[in-house]
Amino acid sequence: MPRHVAIIMDGNGRWAKQRHLPRAMGHRRGVEAVREIVRAAGDMGLEALTLYAFSSENWKRPAQEVGDLMGLLKHFIVADIDEFVENGVRLKVIGRYRELAPDIVALIDDAVARTSENSRTTLAVALNYGAQDELVRATSAIAARVAEGSLAPADIDTDAFADALDTADMPPLDLLIRTSGEQRLSNFLLWQCAYAELWFTDTLWPDFSRAHFAQALAEYAARERRFGGR
Repeated sequence: MPRHVAIIMDGNGRWAKQRHLPRAMGHRRGVEAVREIVRAAGDMGLEALTLYAFSSENWKRPAQEVGDLMGLLKHFIVADIDEFVENGVRLKVIGRYRELAPDIVALIDDAVARTSENSRTTLAVALNYGAQDELVRATSAIAARVAEGSLAPADIDTDAFADALDTADMPPLDLLIRTSGEQRLSNFLLWQCAYAELWFTDTLWPDFSRAHFAQALAEYAARERRFGGR
């Protein structure tokens, strides 16, 4: 079993288009898929699950769609926080989420605080996230430590850099899943993907089920991880 799995949840818009529905309906169905996979992650014993929910590039989408996504985010937090508390899910948010609307930030902060002592599974949600931005922020934080004298340049290594990332308190990434047939990272967890296994499926995210998730984990288990050693 992997300890940490990340998912690029792609295909909501195509799912809706295939059914001649508004894109918002695809996003709403995608939230249901999120719920199913979060529950599956806990049942399967995963330590951590990271979901790419809203990238820093998604602001380029039409204002109506962005508004729908933000509304769904608020609804998800309010509707699911009690289940997270009950089932031992620790909520973590990565990215520049504090640049979102104040009411959303307040909901996130409350949910993170309420689940901070949970230890069954960590659910990290990437909001207003871009991996290149994360790397720049990590570099800036390290440079600040050097400037203040708390870190010597000679002590900057991969561990020090990883500790400056948004995922510092999470296990190393073992498996990255992307739905909808696309085969690229799309500025997601670039550092963390260095030795992660990659698994792609043509299944659109709203149709991604517990069975698909189990298939990805089974194929991961059958692979031989080498970490560049041979």
